Amino acid sequence: MSTREETVEIRLATESDAKMLARLRYEFRSSFHEVIEPDVSFVERCTAWMQDRLRNDSQWKCWIAEYRQTPVGNVWAQLVEKIPNPIAEPEQYVYVTNFYVRAEHRSHGIGSKLLSAVLAWSRSQNTRTVILWPTERSKRFYASHGFSNTHDIMQLENLPQMNTDEH
Repeated sequence: MSTREETVEIRLATESDAKMLARLRYEFRSSFHEVIEPDVSFVERCTAWMQDRLRNDSQWKCWIAEYRQTPVGNVWAQLVEKIPNPIAEPEQYVYVTNFYVRAEHRSHGIGSKLLSAVLAWSRSQNTRTVILWPTERSKRFYASHGFSNTHDIMQLENLPQMNTDEH
C-alpha cells in the first residue's frame, strides 16, 4: 500500500459539496471532449443538479476521495428501481457513473477505494447487479474488480426528436 493510498479518505458527499463536485465534473469531461458550455455556466447548472441529488432521500449517492483534505476523485452511483417482479429477480440495480480520479493521483489505489465504497453501498441496498459504461482506458481496471463485458444491453443513440407541432 502506498503512502498516498493510506492517507486517502473516502467519504459520502453532501449537498455542500455540490459546487466542488461540479468543478470536478467539468475538469473530468472537458479533459477528453470539446467543451460547448463555458465553465462558469456549467458549474452553476451542474451545482444545482447535484445539490438536488445529494439530498438524503435521493436515489443518487456520491463518494469523494480526499488526499490531505483536498478532493482528488469521486464516483457517483444511482439506485435504479425496476418494476415489481413475481420471480426471483432483484427489483433494483446500481448504475455507476462519473468515476474520476485526477491524473496525478492515479495508480495509487484511490480508484479501488472509491469502487469498494460503491460496491459496499450496493450490497447494503440488496442489489446484485452494478452496471456502467467504461472508457477504453478503464476497462482493465473494472475487469480487475470482477466486472465482465456483457452483450445483454442494447442501445439506441441519437433518438430522433418528435415534432412537437404534431401533438
